[in-house]
Parts: sequence; structure tokens; C-alpha cells
Amino acid sequence: MQLDDLDFADDLALLSQTQQQMQEKTNSVAAASAAVGLNIHKGKSKTPRYNTACTNPITIDGEDLEDVKTLTYLGSIIDEQGGSDADVKAQIGKPRGAYLQLKNIWNSKQLPTNTKVRIFNTNVKTVLLYEAETWRTTKAIIQKIQVFINSYLRNRSFRCINHIFQIYAVYIQANQTAPHHKTENNNYTRSSQKWL
Repeated sequence: MQLDDLDFADDLALLSQTQQQMQEKTNSVAAASAAVGLNIHKGKSKTPRYNTACTNPITIDGEDLEDVKTLTYLGSIIDEQGGSDADVKAQIGKPRGAYLQLKNIWNSKQLPTNTKVRIFNTNVKTVLLYEAETWRTTKAIIQKIQVFINSYLRNRSFRCINHIFQIYAVYIQANQTAPHHKTENNNYTRSSQKWL
């Protein structure tokens, strides 16, 4: 069995193994749409090509559709590599706006740090991790997300957390273990900072 298309509300993605199959599917959809009075928006229709040497254009009513290297479909970036790197890179830029909108909260001296962290988790981290369940999980992607979160939590408005990061950095540079993390047999263990 072969997947031929992806349908969602008013978005349709046709999938094909060959240029000829894609042209036939495109013609079929165009004819079926015209029969019920619908038009295909040629400016919004794109044709990404992956792992193919064929460069013949796909056409609708004699007009060539635009060939693209990457495509955004339902909010996800689809590219030739098929990974999540482009999605993650685009998604990391979005929480900056949420963070900046809450600048007065971060600069507030009346709010305790734990309240600021809770606000950060609910208003900034959720924007960052939106659609994360569709990403392929790799060490590089996890590290990018961790670096983003840590960089914002190290901001001066989170003074207590910033101080903790500085203590850990000193201990790690000295190749020692962090204090106050004893195991059952009174040995110290290096603590990891897990914000995810």
C-alpha cells in the first residue's frame, strides 16, 4: 500500500514516486476541483523534489508550479534532509517574543524566582516546545533546546538560578563534584541541570 496524499482542511499534499505520476495526480485534482467550482491557487502551490534527477515542471492549466527546496506544511518545515533541524531552528526563534513581552515580570523585584520560573515554563517554554512531539529526537536537537532554555534562565532577572549555574561552572572546571548531592553511601555525585 502506498500513501498518495495528505489532506487537512483546505491543505492537500500529493505524494508521488515519479514526475509523470505527480502530473497525473495534479491534473486529476484540478479537474475534480473545477467540476465543483473550486480553483487551485497556483501561487500557493509548490513542488518540492527530493532524490530525483527529473527537472520537468509540474503544471496546472499550462502554468508551471514553483519548485522549492523546503516547504512549510501545517506548520512543519519539510526539507530534503527529512529531519527536524530546520523545524527546531525556526521554533527556537518564536519564544523570544513571548519572553520579551514578559520583560516587566523578569525585571520585577517583588516576584520570587520560583514564580518567575513557573511563568517562564508556562509562557515561554510551551511556545518553544510547541509541536516538539513531531521532531526527531537527537542529541544535537536536545542540546539546542537546552542551550536556549539555559541562556534565558541565566538572565539577571533569575539571579538565584544564575548564581547556581556559576557555582556549577566553577566545580565542573575544577573537575570536582557539586556539593549537597550525596548518595546513600555519602559519596558526592555531579548534578545535571535538567530543565526539560
